[in-house]
Amino acid sequence: MILVVVTVLSAQIGNICAQDMGQTSEKPQPQLEPQSVSPQAAAAEPPARISGEVQDVTGANVAGAVVSLIDANGSRRSTVASGPAGDFAFEPIPPGSYRVLVNAKDFEPFESAEILVTVQQAYEMPPILLRVATANTQLTVRPNDIVAAEQIKAEEQQRLIGIVPNFYTSYINDAAPLTTRQKFSLASHSVFDPYQLVSDGINAGIEQAKNKYPGYEQGPEGYSRRYAAAFGDSLTTNYLSRALLPSLLHQDPRYFYQGSGSTKSRLLHALSFTVVLRGDNGRNMPNYSFFIGTIGSGLVSNLYYPHADRGAGLVFTNLLISMAERAGESVFREFVSKRFTKNVPSDAKP
Repeated sequence: MILVVVTVLSAQIGNICAQDMGQTSEKPQPQLEPQSVSPQAAAAEPPARISGEVQDVTGANVAGAVVSLIDANGSRRSTVASGPAGDFAFEPIPPGSYRVLVNAKDFEPFESAEILVTVQQAYEMPPILLRVATANTQLTVRPNDIVAAEQIKAEEQQRLIGIVPNFYTSYINDAAPLTTRQKFSLASHSVFDPYQLVSDGINAGIEQAKNKYPGYEQGPEGYSRRYAAAFGDSLTTNYLSRALLPSLLHQDPRYFYQGSGSTKSRLLHALSFTVVLRGDNGRNMPNYSFFIGTIGSGLVSNLYYPHADRGAGLVFTNLLISMAERAGESVFREFVSKRFTKNVPSDAKP
């Protein structure tokens, strides 16, 4: 009897333990609740944007302009070209501070003020108006007397076949006007040039051989007088016609080579040099310096020529001879001398 009770109790205790273990292994699983999604996360954020149009001051569209976006650090973030309607846009860009630079051919550069864009902002710039670029030419201004000094220095190197002075021919049409000092300096170079001194000696020898101005007589003393007279004529003519009077009357004593145009126009230009001279202001004017200077030289020559050869006849004879010589020299300068002259400036007219 006792054994049966123990057996029944043991069976009941086993059943109770088995029930407890089954309950332990079957744990309930937690249930997940649905999460809520914000509208901003569900839809893509619209990017920040900067746009605008490039025009000229008349309102016309400027296509092909180079438009650059500069960030707050001064770095070039992006560069685009304006469209046919002058339009441009930068997107997507992060919020921040920017500047817009525009460069277009024939227009002045443009730089905008600071533009601050925020998240999702589409900033449209006012029309960018470009101004036409002005010519940016750098000029070196030099005083006329310095330029003229350089040109005279070059002219004093001009010699026919390397011997005969060709100082008074300017192959630069717009040469700088000469100062008074430069006019006297050029006259001195001409009067005391070795060729001129030798030429005066040859003329004196020819006059002595022809017994011209017999009042000077013959022999060494007669030759020296004739040489002094020839040198005196050269000195007074040069200083009066090419230095003193041109300084007082503001005239340029040089012959300005034309070098182009018809033969007739060049011939007229050369022959007119007897009666027309360029002023220091660049305008043509009557050649007072030549006529007054030649007459003045003739009057001075009455002081040293023989008494029998003095008078008005000597003055006007010298004037006519000088006019003929001047016309002939001018034609020679225009048509012949350039090809035989050494040290002609590289910027000379053809």
